[in-house]
Amino acid sequence: MRTPVSTYRLQIRADFTLQDAAGIVDYLHALGVDWLYLSPLLTAEKGSGHGYDVTDPSAVDPDRGGPEGLAAVSRAARAAGMGVLVDIVPNHVGVATPHQNPWWWSLLKEGRQSKYAEAFDVDWDFGGGRVRVPILGSDDDVEHLEIQDGELRYYDHRFPLAEGTYVSGDSPRDVHDRQHYELIGWRRADDELNYRRFFAINSLAGVRVEIPEVFDEAHAEVVRWFKEDLVDGLRIDHPDGLADPGGYLRRLKEVTGGAYILAEKILEPGEELPPEFQCEGTTGYDALADVDRVFVDPKGEAPLTRLDARLRGSRKSADYAAMIHGTKRAIADGMLHSEILRLVRLVPQDLGLTASESADALSEIIAAFPVYRTYLPEGAEVLKEACEAALDSRPDLSHAVAKLLPLLNDADAELGRRFQQTSGMVMAKGVEDTAFYRYTRLGTLTEVGADPTEFALSPEEFHERMIRRQERLPLSMTTLTTHDTKRSEDTRARISAISEVAPEWAATLARLRELAPLPDGPLAALVWQAIAGAWPADRVRLRGYAEKAAREAGNSTSWTDPDADFEQKLLAAVDAVFDHPDVRTELTAFVARIDSHGASNSLSAKLVQLTMPGVPDVYQGTEFWDRSLADPDNRRAVDFERRRNTLAELDDGQLPAVFQAEACKLLVTSRALRLRRDRPELFRGYKPVPATGSAADHLLAFSRADTMEPATAGAITLATRLPCGLEGKGGWRDTAVALDTEMQDQLTGTIFGPGPVAVADILRVYPVALLTPISENS
Repeated sequence: MRTPVSTYRLQIRADFTLQDAAGIVDYLHALGVDWLYLSPLLTAEKGSGHGYDVTDPSAVDPDRGGPEGLAAVSRAARAAGMGVLVDIVPNHVGVATPHQNPWWWSLLKEGRQSKYAEAFDVDWDFGGGRVRVPILGSDDDVEHLEIQDGELRYYDHRFPLAEGTYVSGDSPRDVHDRQHYELIGWRRADDELNYRRFFAINSLAGVRVEIPEVFDEAHAEVVRWFKEDLVDGLRIDHPDGLADPGGYLRRLKEVTGGAYILAEKILEPGEELPPEFQCEGTTGYDALADVDRVFVDPKGEAPLTRLDARLRGSRKSADYAAMIHGTKRAIADGMLHSEILRLVRLVPQDLGLTASESADALSEIIAAFPVYRTYLPEGAEVLKEACEAALDSRPDLSHAVAKLLPLLNDADAELGRRFQQTSGMVMAKGVEDTAFYRYTRLGTLTEVGADPTEFALSPEEFHERMIRRQERLPLSMTTLTTHDTKRSEDTRARISAISEVAPEWAATLARLRELAPLPDGPLAALVWQAIAGAWPADRVRLRGYAEKAAREAGNSTSWTDPDADFEQKLLAAVDAVFDHPDVRTELTAFVARIDSHGASNSLSAKLVQLTMPGVPDVYQGTEFWDRSLADPDNRRAVDFERRRNTLAELDDGQLPAVFQAEACKLLVTSRALRLRRDRPELFRGYKPVPATGSAADHLLAFSRADTMEPATAGAITLATRLPCGLEGKGGWRDTAVALDTEMQDQLTGTIFGPGPVAVADILRVYPVALLTPISENS
C-alpha cells in the first residue's frame, strides 16, 4: 500500500477543473506536497460547487474535466512523483433535478419494478407504494402541475410518467395520482417522508451500498481508477450514514487492492476509531481540536463564562449538556422526525407500545447518545448507557426503554441497524449545525468533532495525545481547515487570542452592541467574534455568514420560518461595520490589539499540525493567510499564481522580515512540507522537548526523533503559545531548551547548539522554529 506523507486539498469544480489542477502540480510539488487530495469528481448536479450531490456515479463529471481531466492530473502527479487521493460519496446521491440522475429517474418512472428500486432506501408500504417527493410549496400546488413533452412539470421541475398513465385530455392532477411518486408540500418532509436522506436534505437521497449489486454499480468507475493506476487512495464521506460502515470499508479495501483509505469519522472526546474499520484513519477533525486548544489560554475560561452568562441574562453560563440534549431532541421531534417514525414502524406491535410511546422513547435515547453511533456489537455498552441517561431525564419512559433496548441491541434486525444510522443524523444536526451556533463563549471551540466544554489543553496533555496518535494512528490525517470547517484556521487562531484578553473583549463587545444593537446576546458574541477573526472582509461575506449563523442557531430566526424583523436588525449590525465610523473604529482597534497574537497562533498551529504525528493536509490556499468563514465562503477561488511567485521569492532568499507577512505562513508551510517529504527519517517518533525558565509554559516543543533509536536525532518543532501573556511577562527572558547536537532552523538558516540555547535567540525573528540536525544538512 502506498501512503502519503502529506496532502493538499483542491476543490474541483467547473471554474477550477481537473485540467486546472494539473496545471499547478509543479507549484504544489515545489511547495513540498506529496499527494493531491481532490474533492468529489463523479458527475454531480449541474452547477454544484462541491460535488457531494452525485447524480451519475458511472463517470467523472464532464464539467469538472471529465475522464481526460483525471488522466491529465494523474499524469502530472505521477511525473512529479506525487500520489492522488480522491473524495467519494457512498451514502447518498443528488436528486434535486430528477432527469440528471438516471437511477432516481428510473425509480420515479417505474417504482418498485425499477432496476434501482433496491438502491434507494424507500419505505414503500408507508407511502402506499409511492415515493413521496417534498417539492411543492404546499399540497394545494398540485393544481399547478402541467403535462409537457410527455413529462409532469411543476414550474421548472420535471418528472417522468409511468407507461400507460397518460392519455391526451387527462388532467395533470389525475395523471399525478397514477404515478409511482407523490409530490407533496415540502413542510410534510419532517413527518411523512418515506425515503432516507443525507441528514435533512431532501435533495440528497440515501443509497443502500450494503447490497452487493448496488455497491458494484456505484463503484465501477472508482474501481477503474485503481485498475488504470490513476488514483492511489480514497477519502470516504460520511460512512456513519451507511447500514454497515465496517463491511463497506472491508469491501472497498478489496476492490481497490488494499488502497490507502481515510474515513470522515467524527470521534467524540475519548472515542477511538472502531476496530473493524479497515482504513488508515480519519480526516483529521480530532487532530484539529487538539491543536486549537493548546493555543487557548485556560485563564480566559472564567471571564468568558461570566460574559456568556450576562449575554444570556442569567447568573449561569449555558449548560452545554442540557443544551445539546435539547437541540438533539428538537431535531428528532422536528426535521428528522420522519426518520424516528420509520423506526417506530419497525417496532413489533406485540411489544405493547403505542406509536407515540415508541417515538418518545427512541427520540430520548438518541438525544442522550454521547457519540454519533454504535457499530454493533461494538458499542453495545454505549447504547446501554444512553438508555440509562434517557431514563435519568425521563423516568416515565422506563417501560418503553426496557422493551426497546434488546431490539436496538440486535445488529441483525432492521430496527437495530437503522437506529445506528439515525443517531448520527441527529447528532450532526443537533450539535454541529445547531448547538455550535448557540454555545458561543469562544468560537474556536465549536468546530466539527470537538467538545466545546474542553476549553484549553495543556502542553503536557497535548504531548500525551500525540504519543498515542503516533502509536495508534500514524497514517491518520491531520488538518486545520476543511471545506466543512465553520471558520478557517487563521480566523480561529485570531479568535483564540480573545481568550488572553477576555476583559477587553467583553468591553469591546458591549460597545459594539450599544452602537449596533442586536437583541440576541449569545448570537451577537458569535457574530462579532467571527467578524473580528475574519477582518478585513467584505460586506457580502459577513452578511452571508451572519444570516447563516442566526438561522442555524434557530433561536431568533430559522431557515424554515425566518423572522424578517430580527434579520433586518442582524444585517444592520453587520452593515454598521461599513457604514458607521464609530463601529468600524471600535472593531479595527480591537483587531489591531490582537492581530499579532492571532498571527503568532496561526504560524504556531500550522507548524505543529504539519510536523506532528499523522499525515498533514493543507486546504487549498491556506499557505497564505486565509480568514474565511463557513461554506461557501471557504470555497472561494485561490490565486495560485501569486503563491507561486511568492514561493519563488522565498527560495531566492527574500525572507519576510516580520512574521505578520503572509509570506511567512508560506515559508512555514513550504519548509515543513518539504522536510517531511524529503527527510522522512526525521519524523519517526515523538517526544516532548522540555524547556526551563520563567516563560517555559509559553513554549510547545517536541522532537520527532525515532524513540526506538535514542541515538538518532529528529526534527524539533518549537512553537509559541499564549503570545499576549508572553509579552506581558517581558518575553522569553531566561527560558531555554537543551539541544543534544548542533541544529539548523529551516526557516531562518540559523545554527544553534549543542547545549542549552536561549529560546529568545531561536525565536528572535519568528514565533516558530523547525530545527534539524546540522550534520544532516551538509
